[in-house]
Amino acid sequence: MKDISSLPKDYIDNLYKNIGANVKYYRMKKGISQLDLAHAIGHKSVSIISCGEIYYNRQHFNIEHLAKIAYVLDIDICDLFELH
Repeated sequence: MKDISSLPKDYIDNLYKNIGANVKYYRMKKGISQLDLAHAIGHKSVSIISCGEIYYNRQHFNIEHLAKIAYVLDIDICDLFELH
């Protein structure tokens, strides 16, 4: 078993940034606005999407958000975790 002390300091931040970038990529590829995606996953405000896509103030998507986003965008949730 690996010790997490060797995990790079910015690993988690970079993971969240990558996930946000993937949400934006697939959302734009489908031609869906941030507001429409927010509404589709049950939020009234665009901030959940806009902040999550750019990891603003360390705000990120949780697993429920990602499951709903993947469903709405008709993609596999694993696509959101791809590293680019």
